[in-house]
Amino acid sequence: MNDPVLTPGAVAVITGGASGIGLAAAIRFAKMGLNVCIADLGLDRLAAAAGRLAEAAPRGAAAIMTSATDVSRRDEIEHLEAAVRDRFGGADVLMNNAGIGPGSGVLGPETNWQRVLGVNLWGVIHGTQVFAPAMIRRGRPGMIINTGSKQGITTPPGDPAYNVSKAGVRVFTEALQHELRNTPGCRISAHLLIPAFVFTGLTARGRAEKPPAAWTADQTVDLLIERLAAGDFYILCPDNETPRSLDEQRILWAAGDIVENRPALSRWHPDYAEAFKAFAAKR
Repeated sequence: MNDPVLTPGAVAVITGGASGIGLAAAIRFAKMGLNVCIADLGLDRLAAAAGRLAEAAPRGAAAIMTSATDVSRRDEIEHLEAAVRDRFGGADVLMNNAGIGPGSGVLGPETNWQRVLGVNLWGVIHGTQVFAPAMIRRGRPGMIINTGSKQGITTPPGDPAYNVSKAGVRVFTEALQHELRNTPGCRISAHLLIPAFVFTGLTARGRAEKPPAAWTADQTVDLLIERLAAGDFYILCPDNETPRSLDEQRILWAAGDIVENRPALSRWHPDYAEAFKAFAAKR
């Protein structure tokens, strides 16, 4: 069955589209005949990505546009939406994918928190609030894909600002889907992409070669396209180290901290190490 959204001539806008998962998705959409706009920072990066997209697109450069956009600034997202409307008539697919993770501590510098929340969470909110009304009015089938993270669900210690931002993306996207499905005449759906360990610039940490445990961005997009076609809201990705069954146990254990009144983040508490190990083995 043909996807009613990902069809030749439709318009996809992808933030964080100059590299990683965003670029992999942009290339896939371009190959499928969509018009593609990537928004990111760095003119050189955007130009290099645009060249790859033009090679992938059946119509070449005519189907591709780029925009230097800081998603943490609503006015720049508004400019992006207007530019897409002028060039392609509007958006049918919005992928709020831009993300950063410079590291943080609970009591660490406020600037780190502001930047991470500004890009990872406010970027998603800005993108949705600016693009969604026009997408709904457009009256065509469409979708909004927000890139979350497993760290926004199980919230492991180590980078709380990133965890908070991605937990916010999850909650916001759930509320968005509820809003969309209860809006009369709306043909837009929302989806939460939950990547696993993916080898990108964000996760490379100085490594030039992909670790064996990691998926590629292309593998992640393969699963994204497959599960979008199936109509999934939660698109939970495995990797070469952690199967879905283990992810499910970790997610259930995290929820169980509240239900069982265990210590916060008990999965990393020494008193619960054996209990979690036994629970995870049940998969």
